[in-house]
Amino acid sequence: MSSMPQWSMSYWWKRPCGGREVLRLAVPLVASTCFWTVMNFTDRMFLLWHSNTAMAAALPAGLLHFTILCLPFGIVTYLSTFVAQYHGAGHPHRIGLVLWQGVWLSVAACPLVLATVPAAPWAFNLLGHEPEVASAEAAYYQALAFGAGGTLISTVFAALFIGLGRTAVVMVVEGVACLLNAALDYAWIFGRWGLPAWGIEGAACATVVAQWSAVAMYWLVLRRPPYRRTYQLVAGCRFDSAMMARLLRFGSPSGLQFLLETAGFTLLILVVGRLGEEALVATNLAFNINCLVWMPIGGLGTAVATIVGQQLGRNRPELAARATWTAFSIALAYTGTLAMLYILGPDLFLAAHASGISPERFAGLRSTTILLLQFVAACSLFDAMNLIFASAIKGAGDTRFVLATALLLSPMPVAASWLGIHWLGAGLVWCWSAVTLGACLLGIIFLARFVQGRWCHMRVIEPNLSQPERRRAERRPAPAVLQVSWLRANTASPAAGLSPDEIAVY
Repeated sequence: MSSMPQWSMSYWWKRPCGGREVLRLAVPLVASTCFWTVMNFTDRMFLLWHSNTAMAAALPAGLLHFTILCLPFGIVTYLSTFVAQYHGAGHPHRIGLVLWQGVWLSVAACPLVLATVPAAPWAFNLLGHEPEVASAEAAYYQALAFGAGGTLISTVFAALFIGLGRTAVVMVVEGVACLLNAALDYAWIFGRWGLPAWGIEGAACATVVAQWSAVAMYWLVLRRPPYRRTYQLVAGCRFDSAMMARLLRFGSPSGLQFLLETAGFTLLILVVGRLGEEALVATNLAFNINCLVWMPIGGLGTAVATIVGQQLGRNRPELAARATWTAFSIALAYTGTLAMLYILGPDLFLAAHASGISPERFAGLRSTTILLLQFVAACSLFDAMNLIFASAIKGAGDTRFVLATALLLSPMPVAASWLGIHWLGAGLVWCWSAVTLGACLLGIIFLARFVQGRWCHMRVIEPNLSQPERRRAERRPAPAVLQVSWLRANTASPAAGLSPDEIAVY
């Protein structure tokens, strides 16, 4: 294969960290995120069929619930980077210990979330939404709070399998949980199969049951002897202050960044809610459709973070960079296709929502949502850039830069929207213009940080675990693939910087 043309699809597909390797890890993750995308899509569709009020209330209340969870969720999600680097460095005995620190952190967060339940009606009334919408928002939020533990603990277990590269386990578990969620949504919203018709509260209960079912399924897999022995899941079942401190050191910036971005998005939705029910419903529809882009690319980004972590654990930053550029080319092809469809065929994405309500009721929403989909098309390309390159540098441990960027940019769309509505008399188009500009800036900044290459010298695991390999890596010249453009990253010699065993792949 050494004579294979470097621009051939076969070369791109078969090289180490090329298309085959990236997609082998990413496809199950993309599938699992697609399951949740379809589930959320179906959930919102059922709620729209139920009533406009339920549809308008679901996104703000769901986002507020997730915002409360964001800090611990972002920290425990970052466990996958620890697992990937320990796995790549050949130290599986450390994995069980870091896994249990994530479990203890999740358990500690649950009482804090439940403590917010009594304040929910007051909080949503304070936002100035219509009374009927505020009441539905409070009911949805209060029911979701009882699934917080399931969400966090299932995320911890999923992070273990993602970091190990065993993403098929995550795909199966999340797929089963999503099917259960969708079935219970239908039954609990409309009162089918002997269950009560609880409307928006039924949708929340379905989510809670699905999350705890995922915890049970992951636990059944982890009880198998190969996992218990190899990763010392029993011996690691203790609190370790040093490991917890390391997890918080690298995971907290990631969690705070996640919190800032989600809080900014939540506040934006709440600000849009002041424009009226129709504007809020149209925004919900547009973001619901945008999940078709964001969630699969999010799965691809998780795969990138895992590969970067594993390759840096092996001290192979050139292969980590190659995997990132490969994933970005896949993301561009996918988001570019959907962006064209949003503009040329928006009714393809609205047909399912329209099927359950009267044409007269949907006609007013259609024109506004089609306009918003043009903004979604513009955002999607930069969202792909943001997710892929931010995931790559986070997989190395560059979480402080990601946090600093979030601190700078996350408040901007919310502040611009609020000022436009309250001082300039602006409307929905102004708000979405601010969101689009923010997405563009994030994508460009994370691309520049990745190309700069500082991430290739970062690690999250203890430095004394692989000192001989680290010293050899430090004597190795910086790989050109990290210093220059996408073109050189994808046309570097197949054998450049590879071991004899890796060269044999060709």
